Amino acid sequence: MKEQVNPFVTSGYVSSEYFCDREEERIQLLKEIKNGNNLALISTRRMGKTGLIRHCFGFKEIQEQYRTFFVDIYATSSLRDFVFALSKVLLEGLKPFGRVALEKFWNSVKSLRAGISFDPFGNPTFNIGLGDIQEPQSTLDEIFSYLNKSEKPCIVAIDEFQQIASYPEIHVEAVLRTHIQHCNNVRFIFAGSQRHTIGNMFLSASRPFYQSVSMMYLQSIPVLKYAEFAVSHFEKAGKRIEHEVIEKIYQQFDGVTWYLQKMLNVLFDMTFKGKICDSSFIFHALNQIINSFQYVYSEMLFRLPEKQKELLIAIAKEGNVRRLTSGNFVKKHNLSSASSVQAALKGLLEKDFITKEKNEFQVYDKFFGMWLKENY
Repeated sequence: MKEQVNPFVTSGYVSSEYFCDREEERIQLLKEIKNGNNLALISTRRMGKTGLIRHCFGFKEIQEQYRTFFVDIYATSSLRDFVFALSKVLLEGLKPFGRVALEKFWNSVKSLRAGISFDPFGNPTFNIGLGDIQEPQSTLDEIFSYLNKSEKPCIVAIDEFQQIASYPEIHVEAVLRTHIQHCNNVRFIFAGSQRHTIGNMFLSASRPFYQSVSMMYLQSIPVLKYAEFAVSHFEKAGKRIEHEVIEKIYQQFDGVTWYLQKMLNVLFDMTFKGKICDSSFIFHALNQIINSFQYVYSEMLFRLPEKQKELLIAIAKEGNVRRLTSGNFVKKHNLSSASSVQAALKGLLEKDFITKEKNEFQVYDKFFGMWLKENY
């Protein structure tokens, strides 16, 4: 494996060496799987759900006993998209197990045969496109049939599972729930970041997935654990970082994993070997990060309708807002009216520009929020 120069990973999962803590969560997740339970893993975005799942998948006990698949459905907007994404992940996941494993999939999922072929040496070629999913429900039936007959039990993690609630096809939740409850050879992890939406899917008595899973909420990694992790990696590289730096950025970003990793990634790069990273570095690191996104942020703002743009800037200036339609908030930020705020709010939530946490609205991308506050 290529040497990991900067230990503070901001994209994907590298190895346990560059993964901070989550020991209790790992134990709980693996315990649920081994006890035959499906699991809903819920947290805000960028808290590290994906990293935790991949971390667990990397353990020897899991690799030896299960076949693991991770599918991200954030970009899907229909059952057809879902089936296509799942098919691609299964095929890629089976590649390391050779022709025999792939042929079993090929024999089971007949509707996708045209997109899978083998050369004279037995090497597979995949030419599956979205257009190959002609009858999504039939292909889904075949996929679940394959999974249930797999020679090894499987773990299928579905990230951003709340997306299925917005599919135009009716009864998608019921269809999936029926398949899943009869699929005894597979354990499912349903990860989601829109806590209200995904929470309702599993906690509302009127929904198909009601009480069908164990629930697990991912909180921030404790600041002392993060400090221990950061200090250790700085020291391994012959550098030092003051505890005060870690505590300040932890508070500034509410302990959200990705922002801490991004800040530490830049701070690590800015600190020369034999030197100390102190609080004076924070301002420069923030500027470097925000400036690198400046063009993207300008484009995003330019494309927004005027009312949404005004509301987004107002929320950024406040940081956290509980009552967006209150007279005080509307007047303070020169917004048109409570009704126009309500309409703009709907659009911003749909586009994921803002998020609602603990009944408070805030700009989803914290760096974007800082840029807006500074420039508007």
